[in-house]
Amino acid sequence: MATDLVEVDPENPQPEVLERAAAAIRAGRVVAIPTDALYTLAADPFNLGAVTRVFRAKGREAQRSLPLLVNDILMAEDLAAELNNRFFVLARRFWPGPLTIIIPAAAKVPLKVTGNTGRLAIRQSRSKIADSLITLLNQPLIATSANISGHPTCRSGIEVFGMMDGRLDLVIDGGICEGQGATTIDITEPYWKLIRSGAIDQKEIADCLHPF
Repeated sequence: MATDLVEVDPENPQPEVLERAAAAIRAGRVVAIPTDALYTLAADPFNLGAVTRVFRAKGREAQRSLPLLVNDILMAEDLAAELNNRFFVLARRFWPGPLTIIIPAAAKVPLKVTGNTGRLAIRQSRSKIADSLITLLNQPLIATSANISGHPTCRSGIEVFGMMDGRLDLVIDGGICEGQGATTIDITEPYWKLIRSGAIDQKEIADCLHPF
């Protein structure tokens, strides 16, 4: 497949670029977009063909889960089997921002997206591009790092294009992503657990969750 590269203003994304990306996602395609952390692959999590294309593009093992981006807490609630107080405390404190929270997935979320675990990693990004796309499509988006599994993560559209040309349909180039990767925590068990260190310090999370 031929991969197109389109430039975008990350602070004021052009409507025609957003619509082109949205049209590709509606058609079950895979698009790379910049976020407040790194470049990610965006696709429709409810389209199993699109989910398969993401795994193929990354060379990712099928048992690995795929994180999702949402644009507010209400969208997160719709994706969850249930949400505890810890989720709402964390989301109100750190969203939008670099915190990914693992929650129990609702039945509507394809098992393939959860890596057959029934758990779902979700985040609300500060990225205007990601937020605008989610709003335009009125649904969450797969948002896994835009790189081939085992290779370094990409901080620019040109890097993504260089690594993944022929594996994606479209790269939205918003320049360099300067942010750190997101911190990931699991709140599905009685005690929360740090899964991946990132921009938010573990102590800051512990202090936030101290009463819970």
